[in-house]
Amino acid sequence: MEQLSKNIPTTPGIYLFYNVKKELIYVGKATSLKDRVKSYFSKQKSPRPIETFISEVSDIKWIITPSVLEAIILEANYIKKCKPKYNVLGKDDKSWNYLALTKTEFPSLVAIRQHDYKQLTTTDKKKYLKIFGPFPGLNTTAALKILRKLFNYSTCTPNDKKACFYYQLEQCLGVCVGEITAKEYKTKVIRPLILFFDGKRTQLISTLQKQMGIAAKQENFEEAQRLRDQISNLKKIQDITLINKNFFNDTAALDLSKHDIINHIEGYDISNLGATDVVGSLVTFIDGQPHKNKYREFKIHSFQGQSDVDALKEIMTRRLKHSEWTLPKLFLVDGGKPQINAIKSILEQSKITIPVIGIAKGAKRKNNNILIPRDKKIAFWVANNKKLLIQVRDEAHRFAIKYNRELRKIK
Repeated sequence: MEQLSKNIPTTPGIYLFYNVKKELIYVGKATSLKDRVKSYFSKQKSPRPIETFISEVSDIKWIITPSVLEAIILEANYIKKCKPKYNVLGKDDKSWNYLALTKTEFPSLVAIRQHDYKQLTTTDKKKYLKIFGPFPGLNTTAALKILRKLFNYSTCTPNDKKACFYYQLEQCLGVCVGEITAKEYKTKVIRPLILFFDGKRTQLISTLQKQMGIAAKQENFEEAQRLRDQISNLKKIQDITLINKNFFNDTAALDLSKHDIINHIEGYDISNLGATDVVGSLVTFIDGQPHKNKYREFKIHSFQGQSDVDALKEIMTRRLKHSEWTLPKLFLVDGGKPQINAIKSILEQSKITIPVIGIAKGAKRKNNNILIPRDKKIAFWVANNKKLLIQVRDEAHRFAIKYNRELRKIK
């Protein structure tokens, strides 16, 4: 086996382990096939589950891919088709993630965590146009960022009359401002995206090249330029942050505690304008922008009086009952350790390990923004995004007070 592994190239791809019966028992992905496979036969053994069956391996094959992203997709397709014994045994790990196309007029691409996927019923799954995966150890944040640049899928509100953030970055084809129809969107965005997930990269590039030629003949030079850029990007995918380091079948290309991006935040606040009418707010920020269609209001019912801690427990309990609400990468609460612990206690009951941070405030809100606690896993990101976190906190505070005042007007 060690002799065979010496012939493996140092390129991205997938490796396939077979037993003496020529059965595929394990498939994995790697940024460097040679280094990855060689590590299994090194003298320094690690306590990974894969070490328990490495002695069963009698043959190794591999498939080179142009990028890590395509290695991830190819691995997922092999696992789904062949169901290798030891991949299936490892599937209970929380880092088996999925990507799905929403069944909407302008389908968007969203991440589904293993925990959430397990709770989806057959009816729930039919609400998606297509679900891709599972992808072992995939950093979905990095994947979605790359796929948005490659395919310009939309997350904005159709015909909103206001250009979205990604339209300004030329990563949205104008769904927000009505520049593209649903039919055109499916042709230009969804079909190419599905081809890519099916592992048909060569066919995809060939199709795009033909479309570029047609656009040029019709003197639609703007579309021809867009297609040329897309083809170029597909040929040089930059994806070194895609593999998480906490799953046993792959190593990380980067230390994600320093480089991971938290692009989906939920902020919470409680408003007590008197002994009654205790309310709470939930605001959502995605990619640094507020998504007001995902804001939620809560009127507290479980107790009388004023208790931010009890109010937050009720809100989080009610929030988690909505499996259709995508979980964020970070929970942010307006408050200190008691408020943080209140949310954590409810998350722990559901075995959810999403980080929770709080921003404590004193008499002068703007001059006393203390973020606690400093979760080591996200400390680097938090330190560099304090302004955004304060903005989320202030928006949650504003929205809670607004709801409380509206209730008082009704009375």
